[in-house]
Amino acid sequence: MAVKLVARMLAGSALVAGGLLWAVASGQAAHGVPIPVITTAPEYAKRLLDGGQPIVFVDLRSRDDFAHGRLPHALSVPLPELRRRYLEISRTELVILYCDCPPEALAAAFRFVAAEGYQNASVLAEGFRGWVKRGYPVEPR
Repeated sequence: MAVKLVARMLAGSALVAGGLLWAVASGQAAHGVPIPVITTAPEYAKRLLDGGQPIVFVDLRSRDDFAHGRLPHALSVPLPELRRRYLEISRTELVILYCDCPPEALAAAFRFVAAEGYQNASVLAEGFRGWVKRGYPVEPR
């Protein structure tokens, strides 16, 4: 499965600050320093969205899953296509990656975009399911 090809195990410690979870992941920058995986709490993302903050949600799920429901204004970049299509992701607006994949796969996707120079990205804690379980808006429904 493509998700398993992308996945890597997380290791290290975490710090919660301002709705974001900073977790030291096993991926490393070119200079040998671990790349932190920045996680955005669904409540914080919703507050930003409600406040008019420009956010690009990047849906890493399959095209079929995306067609059945997605976060507002989401861009579909299925996980197996990320390496080929990452340049479609904004470098100026806040970017929040999400999926219904194992956390290791989502962390690997984050580390990839971070290694490509994206300083505006984070991952959505609890993914798509966590957003939906809170009753937050989903398109199209």
